[in-house]
Amino acid sequence: MADGPVDAVVVGSGPNGLAAAITLARAGKSVRVIEGQPTLGGGTRTEALTLPDFLHDVCSAIHPLAAGSPFFKTMPLARLGLDLIQPNAPLAHPLDGGGAILIERSVEATAAGLGRDGAAYAQLMSPLVRRHEILTRAFVAPLQPSRHLVVMARFGINGIRSATSLAQGRFKDDGTRAAFEGMAAHSMLPPSRAGTGAFALILAMMAHAYGWPLARGGSKQITEALTAQLRSLGGQVETGSWVDAIDRLPANRAALFDVAPRSLVTIAGNRFPAGFRHALERYRYGPGVFKLDWALDGPIPWRAPACARAGTVHLAGSSAELAAAETAVAHGQVATQPFVILAQQSLFDPTRSPTGKHTGWAYCHVPNRSEVDMTERIESQVERFAPGFKNRILARHVMSPADVERHNPNYVGGDINCGIADLRQLFLRPTPRLYATPDRQIYLCSAATPPGGGVHGMCGVFAARSALRRARWS
Repeated sequence: MADGPVDAVVVGSGPNGLAAAITLARAGKSVRVIEGQPTLGGGTRTEALTLPDFLHDVCSAIHPLAAGSPFFKTMPLARLGLDLIQPNAPLAHPLDGGGAILIERSVEATAAGLGRDGAAYAQLMSPLVRRHEILTRAFVAPLQPSRHLVVMARFGINGIRSATSLAQGRFKDDGTRAAFEGMAAHSMLPPSRAGTGAFALILAMMAHAYGWPLARGGSKQITEALTAQLRSLGGQVETGSWVDAIDRLPANRAALFDVAPRSLVTIAGNRFPAGFRHALERYRYGPGVFKLDWALDGPIPWRAPACARAGTVHLAGSSAELAAAETAVAHGQVATQPFVILAQQSLFDPTRSPTGKHTGWAYCHVPNRSEVDMTERIESQVERFAPGFKNRILARHVMSPADVERHNPNYVGGDINCGIADLRQLFLRPTPRLYATPDRQIYLCSAATPPGGGVHGMCGVFAARSALRRARWS
């Protein structure tokens, strides 16, 4: 570990850790980022997981929150070499009859493809898209009073509902309901759970306002852009140094941790009162993920050709099947037919695979720490909507929840959201102190703080602002 005092140390180099470091460096503080892995990035890494020249996103792949993040909007992304590619359509949801629901970039184009549900979809989404900047800023911030009370109240009336009740009350066709509830399931909660309506509305709004882009060359390009920005501000970066005790850090006035609450207890628990330490230990983690990456001999042969226009494809068929899959996971069981979230980056980014070949990226939710091999169930779901898919697999890479956690200890039990995001734990996470701790030198900046999971950097921004207010800088 590098010697020499600095104003601030940031432990962990995911997007939140790097955003915290950049925010502090912009405020004139000397900053050092320390990463235990040999490479930077946390959940934004890209590696050749299967065969040479096939590039796979190890964790995050599609980045609507990055496109809409107030933090990323302050970055000169093009100058830093980050190119966010917009697929022709953000999302496809294939149906068993051979058709598909398509979420297009515009509300109008989406509504035009929804038949008798088109008017209801436009009525629901158009007001949100018109006010997307207000809603995005509120969504990626801690809960606080808003100057836009009417806008937030109208959103809250629908957002507090379950996605299932909202979809059933608005839409007549099951395909539309399934596509809407699939967006809610990114919360890793059953769509029947109160508050999941907000997740569906925000992701649909972002599809229209910002798209669901992918990074040219892989998600690692996000890390490289953030690192270049930090270094341009004088920030230091160190890899290959695991921090298991706060006393091992270089001298500093503020230490920010892009880690799970469990890890913070291990590293700095002796600096906290027993009550706060126990609160961190009681923090609840959500379902894990079982993930597959494929090297493919050609594009996925979708029965519904429209699916080839989308960067992201949701596989579940009906709303009942999707609800059954996510409810099973919530009850500690694996689904016979899991809800699968699939990305096909190489259709839009030729740097991901050799000419004529393609990549596939997919995962399903499983109970935290599940040891069940979901490979066949995931691949059967793809084959169901894309007959001949299995014949195109040249190689696969498998990540169980344990593998996911080994890749990134923040993903406890495979939980890529670093904590369940139900109403009990959505706003006051991991404790009512949010980013702060009883020690004015120590702060938490991971996805265990508001606004939670996703590549947006805002957990780091708000943690850094808290440190700038509270830490003793002189």
